[in-house]
Formats: sequence, C-alpha cells, structure tokens
Amino acid sequence: MNQLTIALAKGRLADKGLELFKNTDIEIDCDENSRKLVFTDAKEEIRFIFAKPSDIITYVEKGVADLGIVGKDMILEENREVYELMDLGFGKCRFAIAGFENQNINKKNDVLRIATNYPNYVKRVFDAKSQRVEIIKLNGSIELAPVIGLSDLIVDIVETGETLKKNGLVVLEELDSISARLVANKASYRLNFDTIKKIENKLGGN
Repeated sequence: MNQLTIALAKGRLADKGLELFKNTDIEIDCDENSRKLVFTDAKEEIRFIFAKPSDIITYVEKGVADLGIVGKDMILEENREVYELMDLGFGKCRFAIAGFENQNINKKNDVLRIATNYPNYVKRVFDAKSQRVEIIKLNGSIELAPVIGLSDLIVDIVETGETLKKNGLVVLEELDSISARLVANKASYRLNFDTIKKIENKLGGN
C-alpha cells in the first residue's frame, strides 16, 4: 500500500497516542527520548509525524497528513474541513464558562469581557446566546484574568476544577465535552478508505 502519514500531537496527548499503536503491526519504531519528529512503523508503511496540537488540524486539512490524533478542543476552535472519525476515549475534560460564584453570565445590554485561549469557539458560543462579548486572547494562566480585573469571565478547558478553586473561581456553565479524536483528510479518506478503516479497527473502532 501507499505510505500513509499520521500526525500525533506533542504534549499531554503524546504518550496516549503512542500507546494506541503498541502491540499492533503498525507500532511506532522510535526511541522515546529521541528529538526526531518523523518516525515510521517497522514495515515503513506508516509515517508518524509529531506536531503541536494546534497544527494537527492544518496538516490533515492540507493533506500533509492523512490522519491525525488531536483534542476535540482544537477541532472546535479551528473548525477546519476534516472528517472526525472516532472518539478515542482519552484526554477527557470539558469546556466551561467560569467566574466568581453567583456571577451573572448574561448581560444582554452590556458587553462581557471573556478571556480565553479559544477565541473562535468563544465567539460561536456567545453568538448563539445573542450576548455581545469582548474576547481577550491569552496563551496561559487564563484563571488570572478575572482575579486581576482583566476580564469578567473565562472560557477554558476544565478537568477537575482544582485550578479554578485555588483562584477563587467556579464553573458557571459547562459547555462541550472534550477528548482525543481521530480525524482524516477528506480526499485521503476516499482514496485510502480500506487502509484507514483497518487503522480505525486497530484503534478500537467498528
């Protein structure tokens, strides 16, 4: 078969992504301590590339990768033209609106200031609520924004809620559930359907 390329996210999803292929005939042939970003399976039929989570969707949409494993948060934020094939069942968390306890998250006659690392997703969420917002894009320590008066609320990924609690914040509304997903390039899915279905089956799909 033609060599397929699978993009795996670096960071918190990387180890779980690697485990998916262990003890299969497409197990990744790599040294876990290596700084290389491109590997193959033992038969050199599958190429694996490691990239930032935010880049996985771009690689798959543009056809540089046939498949990718990435968090649902990136799928919702990037809103790219890819097929979402499987929920892989790990990396579970959720999007949430958070702020101070008993805080009003609906101000129809005012503009809410929302700090987040997911501006596109937040815009869609609050557009659906017909709520005007000023979105403040931050890359880290989102919980700090309401505490220092930078924003009224935040929208972020929440797993246990402990970080919110330690900063005096609470979940005010739960939004979409998040977990790792298998995505595919649309053209590649059609051209390599049988091979991709076999990979889905190896990962526990039907």
